[in-house]
Amino acid sequence: MKTVLHLSSSSGPGGAERIVCALASSLDRCKYRSLVGLFRPGWLKDQCESRGLVTYVLPSHGFMHWRWMRECYRLIREEKVDLIHAHEFDANVHGMVVSALAGIPMVATVHGRIYFWEKTRRRASYRLVSRYAQMVAVSEDLKHFLIDQVGIRENRVQVIYNGVDKSAGFDRNDVAQYKKDLGIPHDDMVVGVIGNLYPVKGHTYLLQAIPQILRTCPQTSFLFIGRGELEIPLKTQVKELGVEEKVRFLGLRHDIPMLLSVMDIFAMPSLSEGLSIALLEAMAAGKPVVVTEVGGNPELVVHEATGLIVPPKNPRALGEALTLMLTDRSKMIHYGAGGKKRVAERFSLRAMIEQYERLYKPLLEWSHA
Repeated sequence: MKTVLHLSSSSGPGGAERIVCALASSLDRCKYRSLVGLFRPGWLKDQCESRGLVTYVLPSHGFMHWRWMRECYRLIREEKVDLIHAHEFDANVHGMVVSALAGIPMVATVHGRIYFWEKTRRRASYRLVSRYAQMVAVSEDLKHFLIDQVGIRENRVQVIYNGVDKSAGFDRNDVAQYKKDLGIPHDDMVVGVIGNLYPVKGHTYLLQAIPQILRTCPQTSFLFIGRGELEIPLKTQVKELGVEEKVRFLGLRHDIPMLLSVMDIFAMPSLSEGLSIALLEAMAAGKPVVVTEVGGNPELVVHEATGLIVPPKNPRALGEALTLMLTDRSKMIHYGAGGKKRVAERFSLRAMIEQYERLYKPLLEWSHA
C-alpha cells in the first residue's frame, strides 16, 4: 500500500478544497493510504477529519517558509509518504521543494488562473514546479493558459476534470416545506447562485440583472449562497436597486443539496473559473444553468442543450437568458435533464478518482525502480 500526502494551502469552503477532501477519502483503500497536510486549520480540516482522514496542520508564515518545509519533510519521513499531491500555488511550490528533498514524486493540481499570474516570480515558480512534478489542470482552458501564458511545456501538464457524486433526491413535500422555511413565496420561481462573495464571482452583474428579470417574471426569488468580503457592498446594492424582498443572502451553508432542490435555475455570473464544483453539483441535481463564457464553463455546459452561456460582465445578456428560461418550463426541463446526463457520463467523482490513480501508478513505479 502506498501513502499519499494531500497538501492544500487553503482551508476555506471552496471548490478546490472540496476536491482535496473528496479525492483523499475516495482513493482505493486497498492501494492507497491518504494523509492530509494543511497550512492552516478551518473548514477543510473539519471536513477531512469527519471522513476519518488523518489530518496535519503545518502552519506557514510566508512564501518558501523554511520551517514549514522542515516540518513537512519530517512528516514525510515519519509517515513513510510515497507521493505528494498538492493543490494550488503555495502548496504546489512548497510541496515541490519538499518532494525534491525527500526524493519522492509529486502531482501538482492547478484549479484556477486568476490569482497567481500577475508576478513574474509566480510564473517562474510554476515553471520550476513543472520540471519536478506532474502538473494537472482541471480544464482544457486552464491547460492552454498554463502552456501559452505561464510557459509550461505541453508534456508536463494534463487535464483531469473535477468530478462529483450523484445528487440525492428529495421528496416534493420536503422541498416545499424547506422553501417555506427560507421565506420564499410558494408560487415564486427560484434562481440561485453558490459561490464565495468575492469580485471574481461576478455577483454584482446578477444583481444588476434582477430588475430586468422582475419586469417580466415578478414572481421570482434569488438566493445567494456563500460568504466573503463583498457581503456588505452587495447588500447595499440590493437596497439601491429596490429588490430587497426578492433577494436573500444565506451565507455559508452545509445543506447545499437541499438548497439546490429548491432552485429552479442555477446561475453562475463568474469572471473566471477553473472547473466549478458548484456548477457540476447543480447539473448533477438536474438544474438548468445559465453561466458566463469563462474558464471551464463551456467545457461543462453545452449551449442550448444543458443550459445557456452568456458573455461575462453583461447584466443585460444574463437577464435575458434567465428570463427566457423562467418563461419556458419545457426548456428548463430539457436543459436540466441534459446536464444531469452529461455530468453522469463525463464528470463523475469515480471518473476523476480513476484518472488520478492512473496518474499515480507510473510515478510510484518509477520512484521505486
